[in-house]
Amino acid sequence: MRHQSAPKARLVRFAQRRGSFAVPAMTCAGAAAARSLWRLRASNQRPLSACGRRIGVRFRSSGTTLDGISRAAVDRIIRVDHAGEYGANRIYAGQMAVLGRTSVGPVIQKMWDQEKDHLKKFNELMVAFRVRPTVLLPFWNVVGFALGAGTALLGKEGAMACTVAVEESIAHHYNNQIRTLVEEDPAKYGELLQVIRKFRDEELEHHDLGLEHDAERAPAYTVLKSIIQAGCSVAISLSERL
Repeated sequence: MRHQSAPKARLVRFAQRRGSFAVPAMTCAGAAAARSLWRLRASNQRPLSACGRRIGVRFRSSGTTLDGISRAAVDRIIRVDHAGEYGANRIYAGQMAVLGRTSVGPVIQKMWDQEKDHLKKFNELMVAFRVRPTVLLPFWNVVGFALGAGTALLGKEGAMACTVAVEESIAHHYNNQIRTLVEEDPAKYGELLQVIRKFRDEELEHHDLGLEHDAERAPAYTVLKSIIQAGCSVAISLSERL
């Protein structure tokens, strides 16, 4: 039998020590498996790029990244924020389907365009941090559009009341996230904080636009707002966990 080359012998010994497979002697299949195992192990510690910065992610039971960021916290925040922006997009789509050709159409379209940017950013963050979306997205797809179209059928005031209720809930939710991340360690979460703060400010702009366009003149405004915000609270809670 020919002597094994030193690199191949080291790969086989490494694989045997890791318990991945056992071979009595070097074979072509064994060498290929050893090289694949080494590449897989190395790839799990390569840095990922997120929002222009490089981070290292370690997929282990500790739930932490190599630079100390809590993976569980990041997963929860990105998942629920993505769901919220997805739902907001569907709400504005429903409103535009009813009111798109009216005088308030351009106002709704402007807010919707910003929500599209928000959703795009969270789509990017989900890929960068390898976060799965909530399993409830198909449900939010239908419910969001129905809420937007349904309130728009009450007229401009109804659509704006929906906007005020939803954007106020989202801004409050973002404020809670900002407070949590700042209290833990703002240096660790600097990029995520910057994104959330920017989006929070734009949601508040939408809230104010809704008030400027007669949201409070909607039928049963206080009741309608309370019902919508209760639904938002349930949606946030479910999307964080599922």
